[in-house]
Amino acid sequence: MSQTSTTVEVRILDKEYLVACPQEEQEALLRAARHLDTKMREIRSGGKVFGTERIAVMAALNITHELLERDTMSDATSDILRSMGSRLDGALGEPSGN
Repeated sequence: MSQTSTTVEVRILDKEYLVACPQEEQEALLRAARHLDTKMREIRSGGKVFGTERIAVMAALNITHELLERDTMSDATSDILRSMGSRLDGALGEPSGN
């Protein structure tokens, strides 16, 4: 797998940025930039936060919160599935895998 770096131009909140990125990660970078741009535009259109830097920080906090919530949900889901598996094993009279 080659790590050939390329420069990708992304546009976030009407400003262009050049970002060095491995070629195989280019599409992921463009998706991330579009997502960030969308979040920043939502915050700006709310009219309560002013200044690009503050909007960027609020967008970063919102995205981070979403990711942490998703991880928490994944952990909780895993715990529930493990518990259900143990209960099923018990109900079927099979030894638990724990």
